[in-house]
Amino acid sequence: MLSMFSYPFMQRALIVGLMVSVCAALLGVTLVLKRFSMIGDGLSHVGFGALSVGAAAGLAPMYIAAPAVLISAVLLLRLSRLEERGRVSGDAATAVLSSTALAIGVIAASLGKLNVDVNSYMFGSVLAVSASDAVICVVICSAVLILYLLFYNTIFAVTFDETFAAAGGMKTGLVSTAMAAVTALTVVVGMRLMGTLLISALIVFPAISAMKICRSWRGTVICSVSLAAAGFIAGLISAFAFSLPTGPAVVAADAVIYGVCSAADRIRR
Repeated sequence: MLSMFSYPFMQRALIVGLMVSVCAALLGVTLVLKRFSMIGDGLSHVGFGALSVGAAAGLAPMYIAAPAVLISAVLLLRLSRLEERGRVSGDAATAVLSSTALAIGVIAASLGKLNVDVNSYMFGSVLAVSASDAVICVVICSAVLILYLLFYNTIFAVTFDETFAAAGGMKTGLVSTAMAAVTALTVVVGMRLMGTLLISALIVFPAISAMKICRSWRGTVICSVSLAAAGFIAGLISAFAFSLPTGPAVVAADAVIYGVCSAADRIRR
């Protein structure tokens, strides 16, 4: 263990992964309860398309992906609100946006001869996280954690009864938009490590695992964060030990944790 984390790239992967996992777990509880969990999957596909276009154009991929994913997050949130009014299907819109972005990314990667980078973008790699990526991740994830703690009570109210929260004077639209924005940023900073096709698992798995064994909001949030950190560390160690892509290894660890939590819930029942 000590020798494994003596490598600089493993240290960067550990820091970035833990921070992204914690932020994704915090946001995941709200997104799953509000049935917005597929937004993470849609944003990851948009991120892949933006990364590929940026790399093919010779531009810094992260600086292209961040604005594209932020705009898409606000757009998907807007579509979800239209769905509530019966004007458009949010799931269909998410599917169209994600598949189109994925197709554009693959075409850009093929034209730009970026097949090797595409593999790391899609499935993640500990070698893909540079020192600059780690700094950006620490700044963004720290901001997400601070905002979550500052608006904890508001997020709780909006998650369970947005109509009542709005009636009580809370700016629910602003909070929802901010949640979409920080979700987009979390997806962007985690794509290089987890892969664009698997980053959404960090949002969903810890939340649904925690909901199997916890019955309170605070307990679910704390448990989700703990399970996310444990799953990432287990997946990172497995990826290094068996030369596996980081994303699939972490998702496999999260799936095992979900199975254990489901079994514990069944035994308790």
